[in-house]
Amino acid sequence: MNENTRENLKLVVTGHVDHGKSTVIGRLLYDTDALPQGTIDRVREISKETGQPFEFAFLLDAFEEERKQGITLDTTRLQFSTAKRDYLIIDAPGHKEFLKNMISGAADAEAAFLVVDAKSGVEEQTKRHAHMLSLLGIDRVGVLVNKMDLVGYDRAVFFAIQKELTSFLLNLDLVSGPFVPLSALLGENILKPSELMPWYSGPTLIGTLDSLEKITRPQAVRFPIQDVYKFDDRRIIAGRLESGSLKVGDKLLISPGGKKTTIVSFAAWLKKDELTLAHAGQSLGIIVEDEFFNKRGELITAIDGSPKVTDNFKASIFWLGRAPLLKGKKYKLKLATFSSEASIEKIYGLIQSENLAPVAGAAEVSFNEVAEVLIRSKTPLALDLFSEHKVTGRFVLMDGYEVAGGGIVTGITEGAMLLSGFVDGEIRARSEVFEEYVYSLERMLVTKKPGKCFLYHLGDSVPLEGESYNYPDSFDIVVFRDQVAIKIRSGVVSAITRLCDYLYEGFPMVNGRGFALKADSDAKWLELRQALIVPGSLDETELATKYLDFNTYRKISFG
Repeated sequence: MNENTRENLKLVVTGHVDHGKSTVIGRLLYDTDALPQGTIDRVREISKETGQPFEFAFLLDAFEEERKQGITLDTTRLQFSTAKRDYLIIDAPGHKEFLKNMISGAADAEAAFLVVDAKSGVEEQTKRHAHMLSLLGIDRVGVLVNKMDLVGYDRAVFFAIQKELTSFLLNLDLVSGPFVPLSALLGENILKPSELMPWYSGPTLIGTLDSLEKITRPQAVRFPIQDVYKFDDRRIIAGRLESGSLKVGDKLLISPGGKKTTIVSFAAWLKKDELTLAHAGQSLGIIVEDEFFNKRGELITAIDGSPKVTDNFKASIFWLGRAPLLKGKKYKLKLATFSSEASIEKIYGLIQSENLAPVAGAAEVSFNEVAEVLIRSKTPLALDLFSEHKVTGRFVLMDGYEVAGGGIVTGITEGAMLLSGFVDGEIRARSEVFEEYVYSLERMLVTKKPGKCFLYHLGDSVPLEGESYNYPDSFDIVVFRDQVAIKIRSGVVSAITRLCDYLYEGFPMVNGRGFALKADSDAKWLELRQALIVPGSLDETELATKYLDFNTYRKISFG
């Protein structure tokens, strides 16, 4: 097989701190001749000088030391090969780093192995690791029962661990197995079958790895925008194609704004590098037909495979923050290339990692706890249910500058498809008050100008002046279709109430699209409200003519 076409597979190896994970990885690298001889000799010399036995785990420490000295080796990306294919072991130094790598796509593992000490057995941290793997989308998890030499290679010990973890993994919807008994320190069942465990008829660790099948990526197009560059007269949208394929001429949907366009070409520095077709995993620059305002965090898909667009969603999260996760506190949400301020609206309950039992009524989520929550983003985003698309269905939460937790999207709440408007808890109102209206000379139509969607909450400042509107610093917005009223005072959202609770205070009024309401007294307001409440009293044209005025606060610009 040509070296450039060799298959590769990414793995995660994790486990309790004392169960021998580093020894397993070190032994794998050593037995597959993946280590520089100089590194091995140096570890042997250090072991001899300190009077300690040679430890394969020290090989990883040597890699770390070389990295600190500026040599280009990354302990999170350890490579080795077998006759069948190449492997990349993702060995993040901690949970937070692992979460960060997973969400950035740098550690998109296809399988994972939990290392369990045969003598210590399954511990709570083992189950926590399994839960975190499930939340990050690694649904194939094998188990390496290490240190079998410490229990006399007793088959009963191995099968007891296998029985306990098989049930637990299945409850997490993980594909359970394979289970491999071994002694990484002594090399038993790593490359060759161990004569000390004749009762085990399965493959060795290397044989197990080679038996894993590659995962087929989902076919739906998912292209998160990383950045937009301007070269000459070209605007190049850059990013990594996470799934599906793209070709010149494809029709695209850009979410959350819902803009549609067509691929004109792929950017390339040299003629020989020009593409007409791109596949999942490639980093690309695409040039589209329409001159939209695009930005980092938007998601490009095929028109017939659109994502969900929302500002709130249900999620399962794994919390690793120093401080507890609190309802109402502001965090930074990062999903693919999107980031925004977000808060926890509800904590539905905690999940006990030792037995997966739910605990209702939690007021906060503490370190190492798993919880089911409702998250609300300050700005709308495009995402997917994790069960449908993993890359755009998982996220991290940051507390300040630290990655504090990660999770997966499990559901979209009813009424969550609000792109632009006002939100206060369960009260939600669609609004185009601050969107621009333009007249297209080519199409001879008045349309809304594509732009950024924004949700406003209590206390937020609003843009009183734009290209096609100019509002007073204090006025009321009445959104009849959602039966909600919003009070703007001194340019700030001061109240968001249901229309039945709204009291007219003498301030100017507009509807949800920014058209002035002809109601400058209690009597006029009650008359307008009655006309809207009584079906059939006036048709839409008569209502608009009698009670709306476009020109008071709005004007038409050309675009």
